[in-house]
Amino acid sequence: MTGTLAGSMFESLTDRFEGIFTRLRGKGRLSEEDVEEVLREIRLALLEADVNFRAVRNLLDRIRERATGAELSKSLSPAQQVIKIVNEELVTTLGGENLRITYAPKPPTVVLLAGLQGSGKTTASAKLARWFKQQGRNPILVGADLQRPAAVEQLRVLGSQASVPVFSEPSDPVTVAKKGVEEAVRVGRDVVIVDTAGRLTIDQELMEEVRRISEATSPHYTFLVIDAMIGQAAVETAEAFHQTLELDGVILSKLDGDARGGAALSVKEVVGKPIAFASVGEKLTDFEPFHPDRMASRILGMGDVLTLIEKAEREYDQDAAERAAQALQEGKFTLEDFLEQMQQLKKMGPLSGLIGMLPGVPKELRNAQIDDRELGRVEAIIRSMTPKERQDPDLINGSRRQRIAMGSGTTTSEVNLLLKQFKEAQKMMNQMGFGKAMQRKKAKKGKKGGRTTPKGKRP
Repeated sequence: MTGTLAGSMFESLTDRFEGIFTRLRGKGRLSEEDVEEVLREIRLALLEADVNFRAVRNLLDRIRERATGAELSKSLSPAQQVIKIVNEELVTTLGGENLRITYAPKPPTVVLLAGLQGSGKTTASAKLARWFKQQGRNPILVGADLQRPAAVEQLRVLGSQASVPVFSEPSDPVTVAKKGVEEAVRVGRDVVIVDTAGRLTIDQELMEEVRRISEATSPHYTFLVIDAMIGQAAVETAEAFHQTLELDGVILSKLDGDARGGAALSVKEVVGKPIAFASVGEKLTDFEPFHPDRMASRILGMGDVLTLIEKAEREYDQDAAERAAQALQEGKFTLEDFLEQMQQLKKMGPLSGLIGMLPGVPKELRNAQIDDRELGRVEAIIRSMTPKERQDPDLINGSRRQRIAMGSGTTTSEVNLLLKQFKEAQKMMNQMGFGKAMQRKKAKKGKKGGRTTPKGKRP
């Protein structure tokens, strides 16, 4: 992702889980009392993260049933098995599989966005439009939020940035939405995204307006945009909208914030609808499909190699990406490769977020606040090394470090820090199968198929 989806938001929760699992691994056989102690700690960690109590209760019940039953595998230690169960049930809590968008056999596919004022709905509309463009579609945005004076103009600005046309007119929201769909048919646009009005709180007038827009446009997908920063209060919002609109999914905005993560871990369990997309930053590129398995992995401190690979595939220069993949697959990722990739990394968002996607990253390194402006300094340090030193950092002794520091205008401490961080990253990538994961990702690409018709709505 172009942000740290499980960065600051889940940092505390991740730390708690890592502490629980560390103590768990220190035990041999696990008694029922051990399992109950783990469950109590997990319960406390989730409640502190503002997860809805019903979601917490259901998750713990499932874990308890499996962890105290006959499921313990002979191939894993009991501790490993409990960790595996926690991971799998956390994936279920987050939604199971990611929602796959399918398209109407007769275009356009209509997508309706609803939400409270301030939830980031208008921005999410433009981000979603940009995402559809990446899928090879030709979307159009419809500005049906006539309640907020600047909403349509904001949508036009964002639409321009995404190179997506915007339709609106100063009439009434229902008419605008209906005409927007007609306009899409007229100009040959195959996806319509309708941005509706919000209110500061849920009220009958808002619900009635959104209901009428839905009836007028017969959307294939209705997404509720929720501000992740409001925690489990998001569940009440989702339940209220779902009663009126029959939601297909949720778009979580501001998932890069400092909230505790309660919304992400509560929505599917309580409302029964999946998180479809996550908005993880202010840029239009900071928006991606939500993958429950990857999110669970990150929350539990296990990294997210697949998302990191997808980011590389999307943002990297193709030749540079292939060279990086080859180096990783061969286990020969060097400072020379690192220097080349740094320029590509700048396109992928904050370095701290990327490091957090690597499995097994030490807590200190994952939580380190890495200033992206320091990339220039890092590049200067590496360029001050000889080709042999870039290939084999073990050659860099004390006198060489002093020479490199002088040549790059830095200190030996900064040179030492870079070498230490690089060795940690190199070790993890080589040992944790980053290269193999890339191969698996490529192999799976050709096997993927999917439905081409929508899920029972709008023939």
